[in-house]
Amino acid sequence: MYETLTIETDSRGVATLTLNRPEKHNAMSAQMLADLTDAAGKLAADDAVRVVVLTGAGKSFCAGGDLSWMRDQADMDAETRSAEAGKLATMLGALNALPKPVIGKLQGNAFGGGVGMAAVCDVAVGIDTLKMGFTETRLGIIPATIGPYVLARMGEGRARRVFMSARLFGAAEAVDLGLLARAVPAEELDAAIEAEVVPYLSCAPGAVAAAKKLAQDLGGIATPEAVKLSIDALAARWETEEAAEGIGAFFDKRKAAWVI
Repeated sequence: MYETLTIETDSRGVATLTLNRPEKHNAMSAQMLADLTDAAGKLAADDAVRVVVLTGAGKSFCAGGDLSWMRDQADMDAETRSAEAGKLATMLGALNALPKPVIGKLQGNAFGGGVGMAAVCDVAVGIDTLKMGFTETRLGIIPATIGPYVLARMGEGRARRVFMSARLFGAAEAVDLGLLARAVPAEELDAAIEAEVVPYLSCAPGAVAAAKKLAQDLGGIATPEAVKLSIDALAARWETEEAAEGIGAFFDKRKAAWVI
């Protein structure tokens, strides 16, 4: 049904949504963004689905933006770049608004937009050997469209520890930062996810949806205004000389001018 995803729903109504570009470390392409947005809408409307588990195929959960997609953006005009940023924001918003519990099953590394996807999960559990990082500033751009969801998850103080430095961090620090609820050995991941799923199967689905919306409304960080601000900030950043240098250096396989 989808080019970049699979969805399997068991007899209990537990839908497993799997990012399925393992050869690309599940990097987000324009097609994946469209597929995820559509899948989120279908899962939201399916009364048979009680819980959604979001995971990835292969070694990585999600490596962030697909390199070819980023290369294409480097050649776009400002208006088109803003539209592309809007696609990522729309996808994250669709996942965030799912009126079902979304449980992140991080079987591997998550970078950039992949961390953003973990942040929109209601709870995320990962293997204890994974790495995470907001790697955008190495390229001269910023983790903008994921920002409202990351800040909602981590809080400003914890986010500022890793949001700007592009430093990679491990699973234990991800737990401390609030991105992961738990980190477990790989062989225990399935059991840990099942432990998160089972309680919801005794809850009234409508009450779960209402409680989730209330939590989001009271949190108030990922507002439409914040999302618009993040899109505009990323579009503006793409126009800078640093962005051109960073993206160019990445594809030329050389150090950017600012690297010491």
